[in-house]
Amino acid sequence: MNGMQDNTQSKGSDLPGQVVLVLQGGGALGSYQAGVYQALHEAGIEPDWIIGTSIGAINASLIAGNEPGRRLAHLREFWKRMEQTPVWNLRTAFPGFNEKLAYWSTVTNGIAGFFRPNPLAHAGDSYPLGADHAGFYSIAPLEKTLLELVDFGLVNRCSPRLTVGAAHVRSSQMRYFDSRDGELTVKHVLASGALPPAFPAVRIDGELYWDGGILSNTPTEAVFDDNPRKNSLIFAVHLWNPVGAEPTTMAEVLNRHKDVQYSSRIASQIARQQQAHRLRHVINQLAARLSEGERRDPAVRELTSYGCPTRMHVVRLLAPQLDRETHTKDIDFSPSGIMRRWDAGYAHTRSVLERRPWVGEFDPLAGVVLHEHMDVLPIAAE
Repeated sequence: MNGMQDNTQSKGSDLPGQVVLVLQGGGALGSYQAGVYQALHEAGIEPDWIIGTSIGAINASLIAGNEPGRRLAHLREFWKRMEQTPVWNLRTAFPGFNEKLAYWSTVTNGIAGFFRPNPLAHAGDSYPLGADHAGFYSIAPLEKTLLELVDFGLVNRCSPRLTVGAAHVRSSQMRYFDSRDGELTVKHVLASGALPPAFPAVRIDGELYWDGGILSNTPTEAVFDDNPRKNSLIFAVHLWNPVGAEPTTMAEVLNRHKDVQYSSRIASQIARQQQAHRLRHVINQLAARLSEGERRDPAVRELTSYGCPTRMHVVRLLAPQLDRETHTKDIDFSPSGIMRRWDAGYAHTRSVLERRPWVGEFDPLAGVVLHEHMDVLPIAAE
């Protein structure tokens, strides 16, 4: 029933509800999310629920699948394994050249702890690879890495709760796999990050799934649609910039296209949720004006059940644009790219935690309150 809710408070007197961490997909850009978690961890704020897609699902599993004291170490180990260090250091003589070398190394050789080339994928686009192997790369190395760094026994204790999004290949439907509702394995995380045509679909319970980002790259909807709904403080961590300048070169067109494609129209989604939750609060206000006898009427009870008193504070964090960034940024696994994005996530989150925008007086009819922290200025290369 739409009106079901749970108004329990999360830890910390100034936290307005359960702490939810929502992690978008975006490949190498995901090191920003690790910086966000580091700042929360150091502030003593651990998430009650983590929802992730693609690299967001991977980071989420690294958090949920480790005890709090080991989470940062395992995040750092994962991202250390992702680094692509060029053989030659030509940063001073040719700015940006190291990043290009790292890019071509990734495309040609893969990443030892993540993916490796599938030679048969180049045998022709009609070559019968089989549904479980139809991709330019194999993600067997990632499965090994996750099994080494993630304890899925801990994941399935549901503390914190973990949800990962994947796209059902046959039906084009979004599927959220949730540790609250069933056992999660490494296959669920792999499926959430199986972006075609680079990676093959992953089979779960006999069905194939692709990267959830091709349907919904920002899975905040899972929080808004949860049953029962709860008062929440949602840190929505975005990796793709929804706002950008008009492109004037083909390189800028390619870069802007990717941002538009994967930013997932989050502004319109939030606006719709604000409207829906406002209506739920209006229903509550109207119901309060009825007499006790009227509220007991079965028809009235059915109608008032669509009301909901919960409030969700959404803190929107946005990864910055790095200097000389291109459309290949999501496979920029260069050490400098990983470090700068991690540091930006850490700095942005510390700034938000210092301001605590969720503390104060708000419109009593506002069920969803949005707090922006968007740094869209380029970060200069070192």
